[in-house]
Amino acid sequence: MGRFAEVFLGILTAVGGFVEIGELTFTLTAGSTFGYGLLWTTVLGTVGIILYCEMAGRIAAVKHRPVFSLIRERTGLTAAFVTLIASTVVNVLTCAAEVGGVALVWQLLSGWPYRLLVIGGFLFFVLVIWWMKFEWIERVFGLGGLLMLVYVVTALYDGPTWSDIASGLVPRQPENASPHQLAVYWYYAVAIMSSIMLPYETYFYASGAIEDHWKPGDIGLNRVIVMVGFSLGAVLSVALVSLGAEFFQPRHVEPQLPGTAALSAAIAFGSVGLYAALLGMFFAFAGAAIETALSSAYNIAQFLGWPWGKYRRPREAGRFTLTWFVVFLVCAAIILTGVDPVRIVEYSIVFSVIVLPFTYLPVLVVAADRRIMGAHANGIAMNVLGWAFLVVITVAALAAIPLFLLTHGGQG
Repeated sequence: MGRFAEVFLGILTAVGGFVEIGELTFTLTAGSTFGYGLLWTTVLGTVGIILYCEMAGRIAAVKHRPVFSLIRERTGLTAAFVTLIASTVVNVLTCAAEVGGVALVWQLLSGWPYRLLVIGGFLFFVLVIWWMKFEWIERVFGLGGLLMLVYVVTALYDGPTWSDIASGLVPRQPENASPHQLAVYWYYAVAIMSSIMLPYETYFYASGAIEDHWKPGDIGLNRVIVMVGFSLGAVLSVALVSLGAEFFQPRHVEPQLPGTAALSAAIAFGSVGLYAALLGMFFAFAGAAIETALSSAYNIAQFLGWPWGKYRRPREAGRFTLTWFVVFLVCAAIILTGVDPVRIVEYSIVFSVIVLPFTYLPVLVVAADRRIMGAHANGIAMNVLGWAFLVVITVAALAAIPLFLLTHGGQG
């Protein structure tokens, strides 16, 4: 494949995989609750994920080292083990929410029983990972997720208030808000940033770079994909906030479920808009489920020193294969209990914030070390931004659980 085509596909898959059920839920709900007031958190989270994914991809290209290998080396065995447990719990919760989201979308499309579709989803995911090559998993679900751009078209069709969008890019608290309303506001600020900077994205991105056999010559490719792909993906997030503010807030509708989230596109463009929204959600949720399951398997295999990777045949990486299979089995079992996938999203997003500093600190330290990275080490600007964001996510990690408890998960 030519270099231009590779870059183009990489950007498209980054855009298509930018929004999953957590970000869809929180951005729409934040827009319907606070209008454009939390738009700045989308920008903040996007800059953060660009920074750290660029570093992780650069390290993978230069040293062929995945993130969790660095975490164990830089934090020590005990701290790395705690991070492994925490990240695995977060990945499983996130994956379970995505599996439940896929079943909900299928139910809207087919009308079949929900629990039957959860079982069907489990079989579907196992077959996809077993038979499809890594690059085709990225392309099929990333490109399919581009159907979510129907929300961008819908937001433009409805006519966003551009002055309010510009105002929302400046951080400010709601005026005349009670202490409880401020707590809810900051809860959603933390949640939106977390939903964009979910740890599995960095784990999967760095491991995927090794799966794709990146070399130092691919550093430019890495930089273009994360900067352009994630920035364009952020446009989709902005559109979701806009729809929450312009479409759902005036109607006093809480857009937490996939069917409700698709209403704006359905009213604007009829059945075409409805099916585009639902199919886009299917590909986005399914892609995130696959990434989180594989991320769990990557992390465990890398920590324990097992052979890993989709480029290996299942029998050559048997424990790695068994791990992602068990993750899907556990996720399906969780959803079959009848628990609400949206409720799982809330827990996974909040607890993922706690893991963020432990995920990103080793990446930043290694990327800045010239003894390891040589000429490819961070420059001054990258180091300053990296440490600044580490402070921000550490503060968010400390605030996440108190805000969750105070606001009852943003419910008031």
